[in-house]
Amino acid sequence: MKYFLLICFTVISSLGYTQKVDNNQKQGTVSIDAHPNVNKLVTIKFAENYGDNYKIQLFYGNLNKAHEILSKFNSSYPKWPGKILFETPNYKVWVGDYRTRLEADRALMDIRKKFSSAFIFKPKKQIVAKAITTKTDN
Repeated sequence: MKYFLLICFTVISSLGYTQKVDNNQKQGTVSIDAHPNVNKLVTIKFAENYGDNYKIQLFYGNLNKAHEILSKFNSSYPKWPGKILFETPNYKVWVGDYRTRLEADRALMDIRKKFSSAFIFKPKKQIVAKAITTKTDN
């Protein structure tokens, strides 16, 4: 008899706590009030993670030789972008934009076949270098 009463009490108690499901309930909306600088912060963090990760430097010296090296590189390896940067008093030829060191190492193995002095580096954000546009053959 004790067990019967305990089971009845449990069943009746659980029925009292159930919720009715109303199919005509309205959909709720969620609004997020965020500080206006949150979008700027997300953009900055994204740029840090996916920006100039690893590059390969081919040359450091005068402008004419830099253009010559970049031209030779572009004709041999069109799949990787290259650019000339000016850092007082010399010019640098940087190529590629690799997210991982492994990706950069694979590219370097191929590039070193023609440019033996090439090396991998990770640019520092504090360095401000002026990009030089490549010469056009007009």
